[in-house]
Amino acid sequence: MDSLDIGFIGLGVMGEPMAQHLAAAGVPLVVWNRTAPKCEVLRAAGARVATSPADLFERARVVLLMLADGGAIDSVLGRGTPAFAANVADHTIVHMGTTSPRYSRELEADVRAAGGRYVEAPVSGSRGPAEAGELVAMLAGEATVVDEIRPLLTPMCHDAIWCGPVPNGLLMKLATNIFLISLVTGLAEAAHFAQVHGLDMRQFQAVVDAGQMSSTVSREKSGKLVDRDFAVRASISNVLENNRLIVEAAREANLAIPLIDVCHALFGETLDLGHGPLDMAAVVHAIEARTGARSRVIQG
Repeated sequence: MDSLDIGFIGLGVMGEPMAQHLAAAGVPLVVWNRTAPKCEVLRAAGARVATSPADLFERARVVLLMLADGGAIDSVLGRGTPAFAANVADHTIVHMGTTSPRYSRELEADVRAAGGRYVEAPVSGSRGPAEAGELVAMLAGEATVVDEIRPLLTPMCHDAIWCGPVPNGLLMKLATNIFLISLVTGLAEAAHFAQVHGLDMRQFQAVVDAGQMSSTVSREKSGKLVDRDFAVRASISNVLENNRLIVEAAREANLAIPLIDVCHALFGETLDLGHGPLDMAAVVHAIEARTGARSRVIQG
């Protein structure tokens, strides 16, 4: 086994472009994904494809996980089974997805007890920044281990910021997501307000994009709202899960989160309307539905 091999598990919306950047940078990469055909893009880029998670852990000592939730992580690690110790001992596990901070803290304890090392590295950014290699990683863990991992993130991230011990990386991710979710929801509401009042939506987009509140996110989402183009960058279902994690962490700390409570309801309503796979800007559908319901009450 080549001890320099780097493992990457999870080739979804975010994971695939992230792994492609590693392969393009010449990182000796071995990948695995539950849906095997997704590995073929990475094979074509020069990565080797493992036959199973266990096969990957045999080939690589550093393993990056970009998985949907704790259940998926536990499954590939074999957590709760005898395979877990064999998979993580003498390995560095880098958790790059988004789970609850409590889950990550408990996972770190289990990995270290089994003789492994653990780093949190959740990323800020959606499919677009992932494709551009412009993600921001929020690192947490032992400083010496984090320093060893940091250079590996360079092809995927334009910045990597150490946030302290686990679970500070995930807490930081949830904090930044409060801003992101509130921003996009507010922009969707503004677009709905403008449209219902008969404003020229191209002019609305021009004003938003030219103003002091303009950002990479607002420019992308304003275009989606005006064009009604909800091709996914960060899906309604994914954002709703992130929203749930924020609510859970806030409740544990007895925090008030009035904006996120409203967003949580709106994203849930958008999911119920059947728009789960669409981009988060599609939250405008829930706002439109509320307007429609209000109009029916008034007319009735």
